[in-house]
Amino acid sequence: MVNIIYIHSHDTGRYVQPYGHAIPTPRIQRLAEEGALFRRAFCANPTCSPSRACLLTGQWAHSCGMGGLVNRGWSLPHPERLLPVFLREMGYQTVRTGIQHVVKDPQEGGYERIESGDGGDRGAALRAASFIAESHDRPFFLDVGFGATHRKGEGFDGPPEGIEHADPRYVRTPDPLPDTAETRADMALYVDSARTLDALVGTVLDAVDANGLRESTLIVCTTDHGLAFPHMKCNLTDHGMGVMLILRGPGGFVGGQVVDGLTSHIDLFPTVCEVAGLASPQWLQGVSLCPLVGGAESVRDAVYGEINYHVCYEPQRALRTDRWKYIRRLHERARPVLPDCDDGLSKDYLMTNGWSEREESEERLYDVLYDPHETHNLAADPACADVLEEMRQLLQKWREETGDSLLSEPVFMPPETAQIADPDARSPRSAPAYSARAFLDVD
Repeated sequence: MVNIIYIHSHDTGRYVQPYGHAIPTPRIQRLAEEGALFRRAFCANPTCSPSRACLLTGQWAHSCGMGGLVNRGWSLPHPERLLPVFLREMGYQTVRTGIQHVVKDPQEGGYERIESGDGGDRGAALRAASFIAESHDRPFFLDVGFGATHRKGEGFDGPPEGIEHADPRYVRTPDPLPDTAETRADMALYVDSARTLDALVGTVLDAVDANGLRESTLIVCTTDHGLAFPHMKCNLTDHGMGVMLILRGPGGFVGGQVVDGLTSHIDLFPTVCEVAGLASPQWLQGVSLCPLVGGAESVRDAVYGEINYHVCYEPQRALRTDRWKYIRRLHERARPVLPDCDDGLSKDYLMTNGWSEREESEERLYDVLYDPHETHNLAADPACADVLEEMRQLLQKWREETGDSLLSEPVFMPPETAQIADPDARSPRSAPAYSARAFLDVD
C-alpha cells in the first residue's frame, strides 16, 4: 500500500532553501535531504489553474483544455482525467484540505472527502494532520493546498508567529529584477511568506512521521509556477516555468538525491502510477520520473510550455532543451500585457520606468548555457539560424502531435462563463472584465 500526499503552493517558483536561496525554509530543506530534489523541474503552463490542471491530468494545457483561471470562469473540461478521480476508481481514499484551483464545482475534483473549515492555510495544515492520524484501511491520496506565497493585497502573508519580518536591506531580489529599495522591500515580503509555507509543510510532514507512515507514503512537494513578480509568473522563461519539486518515499525517492534531468509537471501522474503499481491511463502525455532515481541521467530531451489566458488573452508557446529556450508569441500585441502581472512594489517600480512602452519580439531564442537568465535574444543572429529553425520545427511537431487548436483556429476559445480583462489596463484590479465572446468579438 502506497499513500500519496500532494503538497502544493501558489507562486513559489524555486525560491526556497534547497535551491540555494538565502530564504530560511528548513523543513523543505530537510525534505530534500531525505528525498530527491529535481533541480530542473518545470510547470507546463505558468498560470495558476492551467498549471495545476496539467499536473493533475498528466497533459499539456491545450490537450486537457484548461486555458484560464477558475476564478475567471474556466473549469477543466474533462475532470474525469484528474489524478484524484483515477485513484478513487483504483480504490484510493481521496481527500483534500486547503485550496484547489482546477474545477468550478469542487465535487468534480474526484475527492471522497473535502475537509474545509476556518483558519486559512494553518487550518488546512491541521486538518491534513488530523486526517493522517486517522486509522486507514486502504491507501489514500491527500491533496494539501497552500496559498501562503500568493501575493495578496499590498503584500504577502507575514512570517510565522514569533519570527521577525525579513529585513529588506539584506535580501537578494529575484533574478530578473534590478536591485533597488523597492524590489528588496517586495522580496522581503515574499521571504516572510515562504517561511510561513515552510512551517505549514512541516506540520504535514510531522504528522506523517508521528503516525508511522513515512515508509509507505510518497510525498510530492511542488508549486504551480514562478513568483508573482514581473518577468516571472505568466512568463515562459525559466523564471516563470521553473518550479520546486521534491519527492520523498517509495520508488527510490530517498537519500538526498539531486536530479539534473529535465522534468515536467505532467510527469508526476505517470510517476504516481509506477510507484503505486497501477497501469497508466491512455491519455497521459508525461513520463515516469522513477528512472531518474534509478541511475538514468534523463527521461526527456525537452520540456514544453504555454500560456493562453490569465487575466488577459496572451497566447504563447515554448520549448526548452538542455541548451536552448525558444518562445513564440501567437498574438499580435507586441507590448507587455500588464494586467497579467500581479500588482506589487516591483511592478510599480518598473511601470514608473517605462515598462509599458517596451516591446516583445515575436520569436525569442536563448542560449541558456551562456545566458541562463534569458536576456539576450538570439533569434535574429545569423550564427543561430540553424538552431532557430530546428527549434521551430520541434515546437511545430509538438503542437501537431498534441492537438494545439491554435494551429487551425484563430483563438483558444473560452467557455461562456470566462471573463477576460482589457489588456490595456495597468493592473488586474483596475482591468474591467468582459464576457469572453464579446471581448474577442467572435460568435
